[in-house]
Amino acid sequence: MQASVKWVGDQTFIGRSDSGHNVVFDAHKEGGAAPSPMEMVLMAAGACSSVDVVSILQKARQQVTDCEVILTGERVETIPRVFSKIHLHFVVTGFNVSEKHVEKAVNLSADKYCSVSIMLSQSVEVTHSFSVKQSEIQPTAE
Repeated sequence: MQASVKWVGDQTFIGRSDSGHNVVFDAHKEGGAAPSPMEMVLMAAGACSSVDVVSILQKARQQVTDCEVILTGERVETIPRVFSKIHLHFVVTGFNVSEKHVEKAVNLSADKYCSVSIMLSQSVEVTHSFSVKQSEIQPTAE
């Protein structure tokens, strides 16, 4: 895997993955044009885990209609301002979704599948929680 990051002026950079995708980063403390690199790390953990959770629930034939992960990151006060804690809270919505299945999916992602979260957990306290919202409307078959 390879990528590049190019400075495009001020505090803005464009990252390009070897798969051809571009991502804008902005290093301004506040009010930047794009997420900061540390925000991207936090979101990458959420995206990686969400992919796992949704996939595991679909394979378990759970009728998931929505999945959101709310991420909270705490950083140390001294430079380098690394994360000291990251918490991922999954809100899974669906029709007759089993809390037991959601718990299993979140745990499998945390312990076995999510490369980003597992890598970060080597130096950061990473915790997970979840809640399930039942949908009133059954999803249509696709």
